[in-house]
Parts: sequence; structure tokens; C-alpha cells
Amino acid sequence: MADFDEIYEDEEENEAALEETYVTLVPDPVVVRGAGNMTVFGLSNRFDTEFPNGLVSRVAPEEFKATVMRVNSVLKKTLPVNVKWLFCGCVCCCCTLGCSLWPVICLSKRTQHSIDKLLEWENSHLYHKLGLHWRLAKQRCDSSSMMEYVLSHDNIQKYSFLTPIFTCHNYGASVP
Repeated sequence: MADFDEIYEDEEENEAALEETYVTLVPDPVVVRGAGNMTVFGLSNRFDTEFPNGLVSRVAPEEFKATVMRVNSVLKKTLPVNVKWLFCGCVCCCCTLGCSLWPVICLSKRTQHSIDKLLEWENSHLYHKLGLHWRLAKQRCDSSSMMEYVLSHDNIQKYSFLTPIFTCHNYGASVP
């Protein structure tokens, strides 16, 4: 019986080793950084429309450029207003004990929400079909410890197995 136990343990070790060898490789997300000359609360006034190498053969360059141009148009409309309110808030900050900065914070969140809505629309109409997902993400700057907002392209995992469909036939039974 001792021999039988040893064989059984070896099979468990082999199964554990096999389970550990299955590794799914997920590519790193493609990140598009802000390319503007002005940043308000980490959000740059425009993003670069140059096509990144990580998206070659996944998205057409024209589609990528059109999406980034739509994001840039939202930023072009909203950030100048945010800068004006930031300037007024900083001038009045001492008199209002910092409360004059609340409009800028609210406008910044509104801009982020507008970009999120735009990217969600783009995802549902095009990018989810291609296995990609756009999102506005916070990332640490390379040169400092400050945070900035970037456009991130994540890959969506697609599963190829079929899910069984279960049907329940309840003939003649009453529903409580």
C-alpha cells in the first residue's frame, strides 16, 4: 500500500506542475501620452495623433487618428474654461480659504466624464469588435512623482470555447 500512495502523490505533483505551466500572455497596454503645452489637474490640452507601433495590424491609422481628434476637440472646448477658472480661483484663494478652487475641480471632473463617455461610445461602436478597449487612465510621470492622464488601449480577452445552454422543461408542474 505504501507504493500505491507514492504513485498517487506523484500524479498530484504532475497535475500541479501541469497547472502551473499554463500561462496566458497578455500584451502590455498601448499608452498615448498628452502632447500639449498646458496641463490642468493632470489632463493635457491635447493628445498626440501619431499612430503607435503597438496598434499596427489591429486598428487602421485613420480610425485611431479620428478617435484622438474627437478627444482633442473635447479638450479644446473645455480646458480653456478650466484654465480661466483656475486663474480666478488662485487669485481669490486667500480670501475664500480655498473654496474658490471648487469650480475648477468640478469642471475638471466634468471634462474627464465627457472624455470617458466619448471613449465608451467609441468602444461600443468599433474597438470592442476589434478586441481593444480605450480608457482614460492615471499614470505616474516618468520624470517626477506627479500623476497624468493618458489614453490607454487594453486588449480584451476573447474566449473560444462554447458555453453550454441549459434548458429546463417543466411539463405539468405548477409554479409556486
